[in-house]
Amino acid sequence: MRKGIIAPLLILASGVFAQTENLDTSMMTKIRDEGMNHSQVMEIVFNLTDANGPRLMESPGYFKAANWAKTKFASWGLVGANLEAWGNWGKGWELEKYYLAMTSPYYKPLIGFPKTFSTGTNGIAHAQVILLAASDSSDLPAYAGKLKDKIILIKRTDSLPLGFKPDANRYSDSELKNLADYDPKSPPVASAASAATTRAFIAAAHFLMLVKKFATEQGALGILTTSTRNSDGTIFVQNGIPYNTEMLPTLNDISISYEDFMTMQRLLLHNIPVQTDLELQAKIYSDDQKGYNVIAEIPGTDNKLKDQLVMIGGHLDSWQGATGATDNAAGSAVMMEVVRILKAVGAKPKRTIRIALWGGEETGLWGSKNYVKNHFTDTVTKKFNQAGDKLSVYLNLDNGTGKIRGIYTQGNTAVKPIFDQWFQPFHDLGAGTLSLQNTGGTDHLSFDAIGLPGFQFIQDPMEYGSRTHHSNMDSYDHLSGEDMKQAAVIIASFVYNAAQREEKLPRKN
Repeated sequence: MRKGIIAPLLILASGVFAQTENLDTSMMTKIRDEGMNHSQVMEIVFNLTDANGPRLMESPGYFKAANWAKTKFASWGLVGANLEAWGNWGKGWELEKYYLAMTSPYYKPLIGFPKTFSTGTNGIAHAQVILLAASDSSDLPAYAGKLKDKIILIKRTDSLPLGFKPDANRYSDSELKNLADYDPKSPPVASAASAATTRAFIAAAHFLMLVKKFATEQGALGILTTSTRNSDGTIFVQNGIPYNTEMLPTLNDISISYEDFMTMQRLLLHNIPVQTDLELQAKIYSDDQKGYNVIAEIPGTDNKLKDQLVMIGGHLDSWQGATGATDNAAGSAVMMEVVRILKAVGAKPKRTIRIALWGGEETGLWGSKNYVKNHFTDTVTKKFNQAGDKLSVYLNLDNGTGKIRGIYTQGNTAVKPIFDQWFQPFHDLGAGTLSLQNTGGTDHLSFDAIGLPGFQFIQDPMEYGSRTHHSNMDSYDHLSGEDMKQAAVIIASFVYNAAQREEKLPRKN
Protein backbone atom coordinates (compact mmCIF):
# COMPACT_ATOMS: atom_id res chain seq x y z
CA MET A 1 0.00 0.00 0.00
CA ARG A 2 2.82 2.38 0.88
CA LYS A 3 4.26 1.87 -2.60
CA GLY A 4 1.07 2.95 -4.29
CA ILE A 5 1.06 6.20 -2.33
CA ILE A 6 4.73 7.03 -2.75
CA ALA A 7 5.09 6.35 -6.48
CA PRO A 8 2.87 9.24 -7.71
CA LEU A 9 4.54 11.62 -5.30
CA LEU A 10 7.94 10.64 -6.61
CA ILE A 11 6.81 11.21 -10.18
CA LEU A 12 5.42 14.66 -9.34
CA ALA A 13 8.52 15.57 -7.38
CA SER A 14 10.76 14.64 -10.27
CA GLY A 15 8.93 16.87 -12.71
CA VAL A 16 9.04 14.04 -15.26
CA PHE A 17 5.99 12.83 -17.10
CA ALA A 18 5.74 9.12 -16.39
CA GLN A 19 5.24 7.48 -19.74
CA THR A 20 3.88 3.97 -19.61
CA GLU A 21 6.60 1.39 -20.09
CA ASN A 22 5.75 -1.21 -22.70
CA LEU A 23 6.51 -4.31 -20.63
CA ASP A 24 6.48 -7.75 -22.19
CA THR A 25 4.46 -9.60 -19.55
CA SER A 26 4.91 -12.91 -21.32
CA MET A 27 8.69 -12.55 -21.14
CA MET A 28 8.49 -11.47 -17.50
CA THR A 29 6.62 -14.71 -16.76
CA LYS A 30 9.22 -16.81 -18.58
CA ILE A 31 12.09 -15.09 -16.76
CA ARG A 32 10.41 -15.62 -13.41
CA ASP A 33 9.71 -19.29 -14.08
CA GLU A 34 13.24 -19.99 -15.29
CA GLY A 35 14.90 -18.12 -12.45
CA MET A 36 12.74 -19.46 -9.65
CA ASN A 37 12.14 -23.03 -10.80
CA HIS A 38 15.24 -23.91 -12.84
CA SER A 39 17.89 -21.79 -11.19
CA GLN A 40 21.58 -22.60 -11.51
CA VAL A 41 22.77 -19.73 -9.33
CA MET A 42 23.93 -21.92 -6.43
CA GLU A 43 25.85 -24.22 -8.76
CA ILE A 44 27.51 -21.17 -10.27
CA VAL A 45 28.43 -19.75 -6.88
CA PHE A 46 29.75 -23.14 -5.73
CA ASN A 47 32.23 -23.10 -8.60
CA LEU A 48 33.33 -19.56 -7.72
CA THR A 49 33.81 -20.43 -4.03
CA ASP A 50 34.27 -23.99 -2.74
CA ALA A 51 35.57 -25.39 -6.02
CA ASN A 52 37.88 -22.43 -6.57
CA GLY A 53 39.15 -20.94 -3.32
CA PRO A 54 39.90 -17.27 -2.60
CA ARG A 55 40.06 -14.90 -5.57
CA LEU A 56 42.66 -12.42 -4.39
CA MET A 57 43.47 -10.15 -7.32
CA GLU A 58 46.20 -11.53 -9.60
CA SER A 59 46.40 -14.79 -7.62
CA PRO A 60 45.97 -18.24 -9.20
CA GLY A 61 42.49 -18.36 -7.62
CA TYR A 62 41.44 -15.20 -9.43
CA PHE A 63 42.59 -16.47 -12.81
CA LYS A 64 41.03 -19.88 -12.22
CA ALA A 65 37.65 -18.30 -11.47
CA ALA A 66 37.93 -15.83 -14.34
CA ASN A 67 38.70 -18.56 -16.86
CA TRP A 68 35.92 -20.76 -15.50
CA ALA A 69 33.45 -17.89 -15.96
CA LYS A 70 34.73 -17.19 -19.47
CA THR A 71 34.26 -20.83 -20.46
CA LYS A 72 30.79 -20.94 -18.89
CA PHE A 73 29.69 -17.83 -20.80
CA ALA A 74 30.78 -19.42 -24.05
CA SER A 75 28.94 -22.64 -23.21
CA TRP A 76 25.70 -20.64 -22.76
CA GLY A 77 26.10 -19.08 -26.19
CA LEU A 78 27.40 -15.65 -25.24
CA VAL A 79 29.89 -14.19 -27.69
CA GLY A 80 33.26 -12.55 -27.23
CA ALA A 81 33.91 -14.16 -23.86
CA ASN A 82 37.41 -13.15 -22.86
CA LEU A 83 39.73 -11.86 -20.16
CA GLU A 84 40.19 -8.25 -21.19
CA ALA A 85 43.32 -6.49 -19.94
CA TRP A 86 42.73 -2.95 -18.72
CA GLY A 87 46.21 -1.82 -17.70
CA ASN A 88 48.94 -2.50 -15.17
CA TRP A 89 47.97 -3.92 -11.83
CA GLY A 90 51.01 -5.34 -10.03
CA LYS A 91 51.88 -8.58 -8.30
CA GLY A 92 49.77 -11.36 -6.88
CA TRP A 93 50.10 -13.01 -3.47
CA GLU A 94 48.85 -16.38 -2.26
CA LEU A 95 49.02 -18.04 1.14
CA GLU A 96 50.48 -21.56 0.94
CA LYS A 97 50.84 -22.55 4.59
CA TYR A 98 50.05 -21.03 7.96
CA TYR A 99 50.15 -21.98 11.65
CA LEU A 100 50.06 -19.84 14.79
CA ALA A 101 49.86 -20.94 18.43
CA MET A 102 50.78 -19.72 21.89
CA THR A 103 53.18 -22.26 23.38
CA SER A 104 53.87 -20.70 26.79
CA PRO A 105 52.71 -20.32 29.54
CA TYR A 106 50.48 -23.05 28.05
CA TYR A 107 49.53 -24.29 24.60
CA LYS A 108 46.69 -22.53 22.81
CA PRO A 109 45.95 -22.44 19.07
CA LEU A 110 45.35 -18.84 18.05
CA ILE A 111 42.54 -17.92 15.65
CA GLY A 112 43.92 -15.66 12.96
CA PHE A 113 44.68 -15.08 9.31
CA PRO A 114 47.69 -13.42 7.64
CA LYS A 115 47.25 -10.16 5.77
CA THR A 116 48.43 -9.97 2.17
CA PHE A 117 52.10 -9.64 1.32
CA SER A 118 53.25 -10.92 4.69
CA THR A 119 56.78 -12.02 3.95
CA GLY A 120 56.63 -15.45 5.60
CA THR A 121 58.98 -17.44 7.82
CA ASN A 122 61.68 -19.99 7.17
CA GLY A 123 59.84 -22.95 8.67
CA ILE A 124 58.45 -22.75 12.21
CA ALA A 125 59.73 -19.74 14.13
CA HIS A 126 59.69 -19.73 17.94
CA ALA A 127 59.12 -16.17 19.08
CA GLN A 128 58.62 -14.23 22.28
CA VAL A 129 55.68 -11.82 22.33
CA ILE A 130 56.34 -8.25 23.40
CA LEU A 131 53.72 -5.65 24.30
CA LEU A 132 54.22 -2.11 22.99
CA ALA A 133 52.65 0.44 25.31
CA ALA A 134 52.78 3.02 22.56
CA SER A 135 50.19 5.49 21.35
CA ASP A 136 52.21 7.60 18.89
CA SER A 137 55.53 7.60 17.10
CA SER A 138 57.33 9.39 19.96
CA ASP A 139 56.90 6.24 22.09
CA LEU A 140 58.66 3.94 19.63
CA PRO A 141 62.35 4.80 20.22
CA ALA A 142 62.07 3.34 23.74
CA TYR A 143 61.77 -0.11 22.08
CA ALA A 144 64.87 0.21 19.93
CA GLY A 145 67.02 -2.91 20.22
CA LYS A 146 64.24 -4.91 21.90
CA LEU A 147 62.21 -6.21 18.97
CA LYS A 148 64.54 -8.46 17.01
CA ASP A 149 62.85 -11.82 16.23
CA LYS A 150 59.91 -10.83 18.45
CA ILE A 151 56.19 -10.81 17.75
CA ILE A 152 54.55 -7.52 18.66
CA LEU A 153 51.25 -6.56 20.23
CA ILE A 154 50.24 -2.88 20.44
CA LYS A 155 48.54 -2.36 23.79
CA ARG A 156 44.78 -1.94 23.61
CA THR A 157 42.60 -0.04 26.07
CA ASP A 158 39.16 -1.00 24.75
CA SER A 159 36.90 -3.89 25.75
CA LEU A 160 34.63 -6.29 23.92
CA PRO A 161 31.00 -5.13 23.75
CA LEU A 162 28.35 -7.73 24.43
CA GLY A 163 26.51 -8.99 21.36
CA PHE A 164 22.97 -7.79 21.94
CA LYS A 165 22.37 -7.02 18.27
CA PRO A 166 21.54 -9.85 15.86
CA ASP A 167 24.11 -10.64 13.19
CA ALA A 168 21.51 -10.93 10.44
CA ASN A 169 18.56 -8.71 9.63
CA ARG A 170 16.34 -7.58 6.81
CA TYR A 171 15.20 -4.04 6.10
CA SER A 172 12.09 -3.05 8.02
CA ASP A 173 9.25 -1.13 6.38
CA SER A 174 10.33 2.02 8.22
CA GLU A 175 13.93 1.67 7.02
CA LEU A 176 12.77 1.24 3.43
CA LYS A 177 10.51 4.27 3.81
CA ASN A 178 13.48 6.31 5.01
CA LEU A 179 15.39 5.28 1.88
CA ALA A 180 12.43 6.19 -0.32
CA ASP A 181 12.01 9.56 1.43
CA TYR A 182 15.68 10.52 1.09
CA ASP A 183 16.04 14.12 -0.08
CA PRO A 184 19.38 14.97 -1.74
CA LYS A 185 18.78 18.67 -0.92
CA SER A 186 18.86 17.94 2.81
CA PRO A 187 20.99 14.83 3.39
CA PRO A 188 21.47 13.64 6.95
CA VAL A 189 24.45 15.18 8.68
CA ALA A 190 27.07 12.81 10.04
CA SER A 191 27.02 12.75 13.81
CA ALA A 192 29.97 14.00 15.84
CA ALA A 193 30.47 10.46 17.13
CA SER A 194 30.60 9.07 13.59
CA ALA A 195 33.12 11.69 12.52
CA ALA A 196 35.23 10.98 15.59
CA THR A 197 35.16 7.25 14.84
CA THR A 198 36.35 7.90 11.30
CA ARG A 199 39.20 10.10 12.50
CA ALA A 200 40.23 7.50 15.07
CA PHE A 201 40.23 4.76 12.42
CA ILE A 202 42.45 6.79 10.09
CA ALA A 203 44.82 7.68 12.91
CA ALA A 204 45.08 4.04 14.02
CA ALA A 205 45.81 2.86 10.48
CA HIS A 206 48.54 5.47 10.12
CA PHE A 207 50.08 4.56 13.46
CA LEU A 208 50.07 0.85 12.58
CA MET A 209 51.99 1.67 9.40
CA LEU A 210 54.59 3.56 11.46
CA VAL A 211 54.90 0.68 13.95
CA LYS A 212 55.36 -1.85 11.16
CA LYS A 213 58.07 0.27 9.55
CA PHE A 214 59.88 0.64 12.89
CA ALA A 215 59.48 -3.06 13.73
CA THR A 216 60.84 -4.11 10.34
CA GLU A 217 63.90 -1.90 10.83
CA GLN A 218 64.39 -3.48 14.25
CA GLY A 219 64.23 -7.04 12.86
CA ALA A 220 60.89 -8.10 14.37
CA LEU A 221 59.35 -11.35 13.18
CA GLY A 222 55.78 -10.07 12.98
CA ILE A 223 52.88 -8.20 14.47
CA LEU A 224 49.48 -9.41 15.68
CA THR A 225 46.56 -7.04 15.19
CA THR A 226 42.91 -7.14 16.15
CA SER A 227 39.74 -5.13 16.74
CA THR A 228 36.55 -5.66 18.71
CA ARG A 229 34.97 -6.90 15.46
CA ASN A 230 37.33 -9.90 15.54
CA SER A 231 35.16 -11.79 18.01
CA ASP A 232 33.29 -15.09 18.21
CA GLY A 233 35.64 -16.74 15.75
CA THR A 234 35.25 -14.16 13.00
CA ILE A 235 38.42 -12.55 11.69
CA PHE A 236 38.35 -9.53 9.39
CA VAL A 237 41.46 -9.53 7.21
CA GLN A 238 42.55 -7.51 4.20
CA ASN A 239 45.72 -5.89 2.93
CA GLY A 240 49.03 -5.96 4.74
CA ILE A 241 50.32 -3.11 2.56
CA PRO A 242 48.78 -0.04 0.92
CA TYR A 243 48.04 -0.80 -2.72
CA ASN A 244 50.99 0.12 -4.95
CA THR A 245 52.50 -1.22 -8.14
CA GLU A 246 55.68 -2.44 -6.40
CA MET A 247 53.83 -4.61 -3.85
CA LEU A 248 56.91 -5.55 -1.87
CA PRO A 249 56.53 -8.15 0.90
CA THR A 250 56.30 -6.69 4.37
CA LEU A 251 56.44 -7.60 8.04
CA ASN A 252 54.29 -10.63 8.87
CA ASP A 253 50.99 -9.06 9.89
CA ILE A 254 48.33 -11.40 11.25
CA SER A 255 44.80 -10.41 12.17
CA ILE A 256 43.79 -12.50 15.20
CA SER A 257 40.76 -12.88 17.40
CA TYR A 258 40.17 -10.19 19.98
CA GLU A 259 39.84 -12.82 22.69
CA ASP A 260 43.24 -14.38 21.88
CA PHE A 261 44.89 -10.96 21.63
CA MET A 262 43.57 -9.82 25.00
CA THR A 263 44.53 -13.11 26.67
CA MET A 264 48.15 -12.52 25.71
CA GLN A 265 47.97 -8.84 26.64
CA ARG A 266 46.70 -9.64 30.14
CA LEU A 267 49.43 -12.24 30.64
CA LEU A 268 52.10 -9.76 29.63
CA LEU A 269 50.66 -7.03 31.84
CA HIS A 270 50.97 -9.51 34.74
CA ASN A 271 54.63 -10.08 33.79
CA ILE A 272 53.97 -13.64 32.59
CA PRO A 273 56.13 -14.29 29.48
CA VAL A 274 54.32 -15.40 26.34
CA GLN A 275 55.92 -17.55 23.63
CA THR A 276 54.48 -18.40 20.22
CA ASP A 277 55.14 -20.62 17.22
CA LEU A 278 54.56 -19.12 13.79
CA GLU A 279 54.90 -20.73 10.40
CA LEU A 280 53.88 -18.76 7.33
CA GLN A 281 54.62 -19.58 3.73
CA ALA A 282 53.37 -17.41 0.89
CA LYS A 283 54.13 -17.01 -2.80
CA ILE A 284 54.32 -13.85 -4.88
CA TYR A 285 53.29 -13.97 -8.55
CA SER A 286 54.91 -11.42 -10.81
CA ASP A 287 55.03 -12.92 -14.34
CA ASP A 288 51.83 -11.24 -15.57
CA GLN A 289 51.13 -7.96 -13.82
CA LYS A 290 48.25 -6.74 -15.98
CA GLY A 291 44.76 -6.38 -14.57
CA TYR A 292 41.88 -8.27 -16.18
CA ASN A 293 38.08 -8.19 -16.31
CA VAL A 294 35.92 -11.02 -17.67
CA ILE A 295 33.71 -9.74 -20.51
CA ALA A 296 31.01 -11.44 -22.60
CA GLU A 297 27.83 -10.38 -24.36
CA ILE A 298 24.51 -11.29 -25.92
CA PRO A 299 24.42 -9.44 -29.26
CA GLY A 300 21.56 -7.10 -30.01
CA THR A 301 19.18 -7.95 -32.84
CA ASP A 302 17.66 -4.60 -33.83
CA ASN A 303 19.42 -2.87 -36.71
CA LYS A 304 18.95 0.56 -35.15
CA LEU A 305 19.69 -0.36 -31.52
CA LYS A 306 22.15 -3.26 -31.56
CA ASP A 307 25.13 -0.91 -31.29
CA GLN A 308 23.77 0.37 -27.99
CA LEU A 309 24.60 -1.38 -24.73
CA VAL A 310 22.96 -2.55 -21.55
CA MET A 311 25.68 -3.54 -19.10
CA ILE A 312 25.58 -5.53 -15.88
CA GLY A 313 28.36 -6.55 -13.54
CA GLY A 314 29.83 -7.30 -10.18
CA HIS A 315 33.38 -7.67 -8.97
CA LEU A 316 35.04 -11.07 -9.11
CA ASP A 317 38.05 -10.45 -6.85
CA SER A 318 37.88 -11.19 -3.13
CA TRP A 319 40.01 -11.09 -0.01
CA GLN A 320 42.00 -14.07 1.20
CA GLY A 321 40.35 -14.98 4.52
CA ALA A 322 37.65 -17.15 2.93
CA THR A 323 36.19 -17.80 -0.51
CA GLY A 324 34.52 -14.41 -0.90
CA ALA A 325 31.00 -15.81 -1.05
CA THR A 326 28.96 -12.74 -0.13
CA ASP A 327 31.68 -10.37 -1.35
CA ASN A 328 31.25 -10.84 -4.17
CA ALA A 329 30.78 -14.34 -5.57
CA ALA A 330 27.08 -13.79 -4.81
CA GLY A 331 26.88 -10.73 -7.05
CA SER A 332 29.01 -12.33 -9.78
CA ALA A 333 26.94 -15.53 -9.70
CA VAL A 334 23.65 -13.63 -9.82
CA MET A 335 24.82 -11.63 -12.84
CA MET A 336 26.00 -14.81 -14.54
CA GLU A 337 22.61 -16.35 -13.79
CA VAL A 338 20.95 -13.29 -15.34
CA VAL A 339 22.54 -13.88 -18.75
CA ARG A 340 21.94 -17.63 -18.45
CA ILE A 341 18.24 -16.97 -17.82
CA LEU A 342 17.99 -14.64 -20.79
CA LYS A 343 19.58 -17.23 -23.06
CA ALA A 344 17.43 -20.02 -21.62
CA VAL A 345 14.15 -18.18 -22.28
CA GLY A 346 15.19 -17.33 -25.84
CA ALA A 347 15.42 -13.58 -25.36
CA LYS A 348 16.30 -11.64 -28.51
CA PRO A 349 17.34 -8.26 -27.11
CA LYS A 350 17.23 -5.22 -29.33
CA ARG A 351 20.30 -3.75 -27.65
CA THR A 352 23.47 -5.69 -26.92
CA ILE A 353 23.70 -6.98 -23.35
CA ARG A 354 27.22 -7.05 -21.95
CA ILE A 355 28.31 -8.60 -18.66
CA ALA A 356 31.52 -7.66 -16.86
CA LEU A 357 33.08 -9.41 -13.87
CA TRP A 358 35.47 -6.82 -12.52
CA GLY A 359 38.96 -7.26 -11.14
CA GLY A 360 40.67 -5.03 -8.60
CA GLU A 361 37.50 -3.68 -6.99
CA GLU A 362 38.62 -4.32 -3.44
CA THR A 363 41.49 -1.84 -3.54
CA GLY A 364 39.80 0.96 -5.47
CA LEU A 365 37.43 -0.13 -8.28
CA TRP A 366 40.41 -0.51 -10.60
CA GLY A 367 38.81 -2.89 -13.10
CA SER A 368 35.66 -0.86 -13.68
CA LYS A 369 37.44 2.51 -13.52
CA ASN A 370 39.90 1.47 -16.19
CA TYR A 371 37.22 -0.16 -18.33
CA VAL A 372 35.20 3.05 -18.27
CA LYS A 373 38.33 5.10 -18.94
CA ASN A 374 39.41 2.87 -21.84
CA HIS A 375 35.99 2.57 -23.49
CA PHE A 376 33.64 5.36 -22.50
CA THR A 377 35.57 8.44 -21.34
CA ASP A 378 36.44 11.61 -23.26
CA THR A 379 40.00 12.34 -22.18
CA VAL A 380 39.44 16.12 -22.43
CA THR A 381 36.05 16.62 -20.76
CA LYS A 382 36.30 13.58 -18.42
CA LYS A 383 32.66 12.90 -19.31
CA PHE A 384 31.33 10.14 -21.52
CA ASN A 385 32.41 10.02 -25.16
CA GLN A 386 30.44 8.87 -28.23
CA ALA A 387 30.90 5.21 -27.29
CA GLY A 388 29.73 6.01 -23.79
CA ASP A 389 26.66 7.72 -25.16
CA LYS A 390 25.64 4.35 -26.61
CA LEU A 391 25.41 2.87 -23.12
CA SER A 392 21.82 2.84 -21.92
CA VAL A 393 22.50 1.70 -18.34
CA TYR A 394 24.89 -0.17 -16.07
CA LEU A 395 23.43 -2.30 -13.25
CA ASN A 396 25.62 -3.58 -10.40
CA LEU A 397 25.25 -6.12 -7.59
CA ASP A 398 27.68 -6.09 -4.68
CA ASN A 399 26.02 -5.87 -1.27
CA GLY A 400 26.03 -9.50 -0.19
CA THR A 401 23.56 -12.32 -0.49
CA GLY A 402 20.41 -10.40 0.51
CA LYS A 403 17.44 -10.17 -1.80
CA ILE A 404 16.74 -7.00 -3.76
CA ARG A 405 14.44 -4.52 -2.02
CA GLY A 406 14.81 -1.64 -4.46
CA ILE A 407 17.45 0.49 -6.16
CA TYR A 408 19.60 3.53 -5.42
CA THR A 409 19.08 6.02 -8.26
CA GLN A 410 22.15 8.17 -7.50
CA GLY A 411 20.04 11.32 -7.55
CA ASN A 412 18.61 10.55 -11.00
CA THR A 413 14.98 11.66 -10.69
CA ALA A 414 14.15 10.84 -14.30
CA VAL A 415 14.65 7.10 -13.94
CA LYS A 416 12.42 6.75 -10.89
CA PRO A 417 9.06 6.45 -12.71
CA ILE A 418 10.65 3.98 -15.14
CA PHE A 419 12.09 1.78 -12.41
CA ASP A 420 8.83 2.04 -10.48
CA GLN A 421 7.01 0.36 -13.38
CA TRP A 422 9.76 -2.22 -13.82
CA PHE A 423 9.46 -3.21 -10.17
CA GLN A 424 5.67 -3.59 -10.18
CA PRO A 425 5.65 -7.27 -11.25
CA PHE A 426 7.92 -8.04 -8.26
CA HIS A 427 6.18 -6.28 -5.39
CA ASP A 428 5.14 -9.70 -4.13
CA LEU A 429 8.85 -10.57 -3.88
CA GLY A 430 9.47 -7.62 -1.57
CA ALA A 431 11.11 -5.30 -4.13
CA GLY A 432 10.13 -1.78 -5.12
CA THR A 433 11.85 0.88 -3.00
CA LEU A 434 13.23 3.77 -5.05
CA SER A 435 15.79 5.99 -3.36
CA LEU A 436 17.47 9.13 -4.67
CA GLN A 437 20.33 8.36 -2.30
CA ASN A 438 23.84 7.86 -3.63
CA THR A 439 25.46 4.67 -2.45
CA GLY A 440 29.18 4.12 -2.67
CA GLY A 441 31.92 1.57 -2.44
CA THR A 442 31.37 -0.40 -5.61
CA ASP A 443 31.63 -0.42 -9.38
CA HIS A 444 28.56 1.56 -10.47
CA LEU A 445 30.46 4.63 -9.28
CA SER A 446 32.88 4.33 -12.19
CA PHE A 447 29.98 4.91 -14.59
CA ASP A 448 28.22 7.52 -12.50
CA ALA A 449 31.45 9.52 -12.23
CA ILE A 450 31.42 10.40 -15.95
CA GLY A 451 27.66 11.02 -16.19
CA LEU A 452 26.48 7.58 -17.30
CA PRO A 453 23.51 5.89 -15.60
CA GLY A 454 25.04 3.42 -13.16
CA PHE A 455 23.05 1.87 -10.33
CA GLN A 456 23.45 -0.48 -7.38
CA PHE A 457 20.43 -2.36 -6.05
CA ILE A 458 19.22 -2.05 -2.46
CA GLN A 459 19.71 -5.44 -0.80
CA ASP A 460 18.75 -6.80 2.59
CA PRO A 461 21.82 -6.49 4.84
CA MET A 462 21.67 -10.07 6.14
CA GLU A 463 25.05 -10.70 7.90
CA TYR A 464 27.07 -8.62 5.46
CA GLY A 465 28.39 -5.84 7.68
CA SER A 466 28.37 -7.82 10.91
CA ARG A 467 29.82 -11.19 9.99
CA THR A 468 30.86 -11.91 6.39
CA HIS A 469 32.22 -8.80 4.67
CA HIS A 470 36.02 -9.22 4.32
CA SER A 471 36.14 -11.98 6.93
CA ASN A 472 37.03 -15.63 7.36
CA MET A 473 33.28 -16.35 7.52
CA ASP A 474 32.61 -15.23 3.96
CA SER A 475 31.83 -18.74 2.77
CA TYR A 476 29.14 -20.60 0.84
CA ASP A 477 27.22 -21.48 4.00
CA HIS A 478 26.38 -17.81 4.61
CA LEU A 479 24.58 -17.50 1.26
CA SER A 480 20.81 -17.42 0.82
CA GLY A 481 19.85 -19.29 -2.32
CA GLU A 482 16.25 -18.03 -2.35
CA ASP A 483 17.40 -14.43 -2.09
CA MET A 484 19.86 -14.87 -4.93
CA LYS A 485 17.17 -16.43 -7.13
CA GLN A 486 14.95 -13.42 -6.48
CA ALA A 487 17.78 -11.04 -7.35
CA ALA A 488 18.58 -12.83 -10.60
CA VAL A 489 14.93 -12.76 -11.73
CA ILE A 490 14.53 -9.05 -11.01
CA ILE A 491 17.80 -8.05 -12.66
CA ALA A 492 17.10 -10.24 -15.70
CA SER A 493 13.78 -8.43 -16.15
CA PHE A 494 15.42 -5.01 -15.71
CA VAL A 495 18.05 -5.94 -18.28
CA TYR A 496 15.45 -7.14 -20.76
CA ASN A 497 13.32 -4.03 -20.26
CA ALA A 498 16.35 -1.78 -20.77
CA ALA A 499 17.33 -3.68 -23.89
CA GLN A 500 13.84 -3.44 -25.42
CA ARG A 501 12.63 0.10 -24.62
CA GLU A 502 12.66 2.63 -27.47
CA GLU A 503 14.87 5.14 -25.67
CA LYS A 504 17.99 4.79 -23.59
CA LEU A 505 17.57 5.44 -19.91
CA PRO A 506 17.77 9.15 -19.09
CA ARG A 507 20.94 10.71 -17.75
CA LYS A 508 21.05 12.94 -14.69
CA ASN A 509 20.64 16.67 -15.26
